[in-house]
Amino acid sequence: MSDDPQRNASARSTAEGLSQEEIDALVAAADTGGRTPSAPVAMFITVVALAWSLFQLWIASPIPFMLGFGIFNDTEARSFHLAFALFLAFAAYPAAKGAFQTVLAIGVPVAVCAAFMHGASSGDPVWWIPLVGAILIGAVLLGSPRQRVPSWEWALAIIGAATALYVFVFYAEISRRIGAPILQDRIIAVIGILVLLEATRRALGPALMIVASIFLIYTFFGQMMPSIIAHKGNSLNEVVNHQWITTQGVFGIALGVSTSFVFLFVLFGSLLDKAGAGNYFIQVAFSLMGHMRGGPAKAAVVSSAMTGLISGSSIANVVTTGTFTIPLMKRVGFSSEKAGAVEVASSVNGQIMPPVMGAAAFLMVEYVGISYFDVVKHAFLPAVISYIALVYIVHLEAMKANMKGLPRAYEPPPIIQRLIGIAFTIAVICALSFGVYYGMGWIRPTFGDSAGFVIFALLILVYVALLRVAAREAPLKMEDPNAPVTKLPLPGPTVRSGLHFILPVVVLVWALMVDRLSPGLSAFWAAAFMVFILITQRPIMAVLRREGEIGLAMRQGFVDLIEGLVAGARNMIGIGIATATAGIIVGAVSQTGVGSSLADVVEVLSGGYILAILLLTAVLSLILGMGLPTTANYIVVSALLAPVIVTLGQQNGLIVPLIAVHLFVFYFGIMADVTPPVGLASFAAAAVSGGDPIKTGGVAFFYSLRTAALPFLFIFNTELLLINVTWVQGIFVFVVATVAMLLFAAATQGWFITRNRIYESAILLLVAFSLFRPGFWMDMIAPPYDILPPTQIEEAAINTPTGELLRLRIDGLNDLGDPISFVALLPIGEGETGEERLLASGLEVIVQGDQVIVDNAAFGSPAQEAGFDWDQEITQVLAPIPQPSKYWIFLPALLLLGGVVMMQRRRAAALPQTA
Repeated sequence: MSDDPQRNASARSTAEGLSQEEIDALVAAADTGGRTPSAPVAMFITVVALAWSLFQLWIASPIPFMLGFGIFNDTEARSFHLAFALFLAFAAYPAAKGAFQTVLAIGVPVAVCAAFMHGASSGDPVWWIPLVGAILIGAVLLGSPRQRVPSWEWALAIIGAATALYVFVFYAEISRRIGAPILQDRIIAVIGILVLLEATRRALGPALMIVASIFLIYTFFGQMMPSIIAHKGNSLNEVVNHQWITTQGVFGIALGVSTSFVFLFVLFGSLLDKAGAGNYFIQVAFSLMGHMRGGPAKAAVVSSAMTGLISGSSIANVVTTGTFTIPLMKRVGFSSEKAGAVEVASSVNGQIMPPVMGAAAFLMVEYVGISYFDVVKHAFLPAVISYIALVYIVHLEAMKANMKGLPRAYEPPPIIQRLIGIAFTIAVICALSFGVYYGMGWIRPTFGDSAGFVIFALLILVYVALLRVAAREAPLKMEDPNAPVTKLPLPGPTVRSGLHFILPVVVLVWALMVDRLSPGLSAFWAAAFMVFILITQRPIMAVLRREGEIGLAMRQGFVDLIEGLVAGARNMIGIGIATATAGIIVGAVSQTGVGSSLADVVEVLSGGYILAILLLTAVLSLILGMGLPTTANYIVVSALLAPVIVTLGQQNGLIVPLIAVHLFVFYFGIMADVTPPVGLASFAAAAVSGGDPIKTGGVAFFYSLRTAALPFLFIFNTELLLINVTWVQGIFVFVVATVAMLLFAAATQGWFITRNRIYESAILLLVAFSLFRPGFWMDMIAPPYDILPPTQIEEAAINTPTGELLRLRIDGLNDLGDPISFVALLPIGEGETGEERLLASGLEVIVQGDQVIVDNAAFGSPAQEAGFDWDQEITQVLAPIPQPSKYWIFLPALLLLGGVVMMQRRRAAALPQTA
């Protein structure tokens, strides 16, 4: 994000907060561009943004294949995607002012041009490189007013788009000279990279521009680096080919994911919000939770969780819900800083909530190599636990201050009647779910190719029926949060007034989870249904409510649709630029091999301890995330450190699933949006609340400790990610982990039943840890493995049940010839003897005295997949032995918890009773 919003928010925060217009300007400057040109120019930018959305819908739809034209391959689509992003970045974002920004605008092009010239081959003309840099610097220094787009910025926008489209226009010629770029390729690539770096500075702030430039310079000057990270250095031809001409750099996986998946999900969220779903989610949350202690804060958490389904931006989340929730939180007793911090903590966590997850879910599909369904499955439980814990933190804050909720709109029925109502609702939902699932199973074989039309017709019938239900209720309006609140909205009518907003989410989840369509096609069908809703919602409601003016309602529906399409495109500018620039970093890592060098650096710094490695990774993610958007931060840190954690974890005997490492990196990247001094979400919340932005960020970080603890826990206890667990185990893990996280929140907040004493907080932390990781204590009491000499490998194999894992410590050489030591997990096959079982797993060994050498690992066998290779030495056999259930640890943990409960109840009973 640009650093302008941060400075503005800090400078202009007042005791009363900012006006709505100023808040809107803050969000625009951070998320969609802060320029406010004249009407004709603004209309032109709007048309370009609309064209981008329509292009993305076109390439995602099956229509091009049905008509036989307008079909783009992945590289061509990425070319257009980046062209739109670069053009809109220069048109919508003015260059930030200030001495630091000016130094960057001059220094970075100079340094990068010097690197390009250094890499040029002898005899190649290089005079054009400094000329390009000088022209770019001159265009930037001429000025960048907010009220208009000067001619030189139009030139930069057109040049940036042209360099991106070069890959599309000359696709056939380029494909015939891969690896041998000509002068024309070099000129276009150099201009494109320089313009992309400047667009990054405008749209996202200086951090990503600086990091990408450093990696680019490192690529050229590798031979001059310290020996631990040195490499041969790459030529201009190699860098041009790798970074711009092929799909290894700028046009790589990250930009491909942005093109294929991310845009459509962001667009879907924009359309859903334009239809009124954001307001609906907020109102539902308030109607259900506003009467509780600290009710507005709890409602803010729940509404942010629901809004997180449709938004990938922390700042947009803060302002969308915060302008309503923060004043109400202040009215029931929260300070400005705490009200802002609750909104920040809940809004930022919206990015860890599936299905969108701030665009990272789709990147994980590509980087980890698992299906989208699996990504969502693994990410779901930690996200829900984190939100439940935040609601509990809000409750504890309300208990500390003896807050009350807002007045109810009705007298609630007795508890038994409410439980019966909840049970009936659950039964109805289950019955509907079974009916829909098995009904779909009947429709598809019955109607064949026409099944899609039948399903669409049924969907329309349900949609009209839900609109009929909504038409009976009063339209939802966002009330003035500063006005006196006499009563909350009724839950029933509020929920019924927008049930049709759930249908597009159902379509999306069904396509992703049940039909298992690709994320891009799933998002297309969900977005297409949203287009239908936006066009028809107003006129159908006008007919059902007998309001007349159907033509006006139809026109307003089309206006809403166009505004949603434009908003989706403008929200994507930063993500499109970020993924392209992050591609420079990923390309540099793959071209220079710095990843393996970094593994050595991290191992030296951490001493080889996995916990120290994780701490280093967390700190690096926080530091990078302070200036990078979440998506770019995730791409950079996962490319650099995810393989390092897996490798060093394996060397320490800890087998870490790759998805766990990627989620670890992602969580800490999100934390950077909260962390002072650069947490932009905290500045946005402070602008709304009128509080101090640094204090708001500090309190928000404290509230977010639960989010920081979860990644460390699921690295060591992968059951939290629902890895290798059944449904029953999954429910058990969810209940236990939720209780543990609530105890962790109580310990860190210093309040459980009453105010904690220091030793009580320590006991609560101990109990929480024991519930999260009971295996830690059980392994100390009864080790799970018997360490045997390597010569007993066949005996261990015969004693290990078929299909179970035998752990073997291996010494050998890596691909570069350097010595390595790691633990391999070998699934044991069937056989009568130990040797036969090892052979069934693909492993052949030779015993030479006390040494056991790997003679062969059969191609494609479990042994080869586990990392075995010929000439490795097996130094230890870790044979599994029977161990008591780790869940016995829960007994002493619960006894300790019971002691704390008894002590606090006595103290609470002795205190004066308050309402």
